[in-house]
Amino acid sequence: MSDTVNSLADLGGITSGESAAPVNNNVPTPLREQQLDKQGRAYATGRRKNAIARVWLVPGTGKITINGRDQEVYFARPTLRLVINQTFGVAGREGAYDVVATVKGGGLSGQAGAVKHGIAQALTRYEPALRTVVKQAGFLTRDSRVVERKKYGKAKARRSFQFSKR
Repeated sequence: MSDTVNSLADLGGITSGESAAPVNNNVPTPLREQQLDKQGRAYATGRRKNAIARVWLVPGTGKITINGRDQEVYFARPTLRLVINQTFGVAGREGAYDVVATVKGGGLSGQAGAVKHGIAQALTRYEPALRTVVKQAGFLTRDSRVVERKKYGKAKARRSFQFSKR
C-alpha cells in the first residue's frame, strides 16, 4: 500500500504497523511545561471578589506566609485556613511546599479565596501533571462574582426607596 491515503476505503486497509502520516518520535510534545523563575519558585496571581493575591510556591516544609505574617496570625478563623489548604489536600501535597503570598483588597473571606486560587495556579505551574486533579476540583476557576455597584435613584444597587403616596 502507498504512503498516501486518498479515500476512506484506503483507511480500512491500514494495519496497526502502518500509519497514514509519518510520526516524528524524536520530539516529545508535553502538554504543559514547568514555569519557574530564577529562584526556582512558581508564581501565580489569584483573585476573588475584590481581593488580589500574588503567590510564590517553593518546595519546603509547608509554611504559609501571608503579607509577612504566619497564616495562623493573618487568618485567625480556622475555616479560612481550611480554604487555603484545600488545594494541597486535593493534590496530596500537604506540607510539601512553602507559600509566600501578598494579598490586598476585599475582606478576609475574599482574600482567603484569592490565596487558594493563586496556590492552585502556582501548583499547576510547578507540577503540570497535577493540573487535571486541581481543575476537576474546580480550584483553577476564578470566582468572578463581585458586589454590584449602586445606581443613582436607588437606595442600594437594586433596592428602591420606600414608596409613599403622599
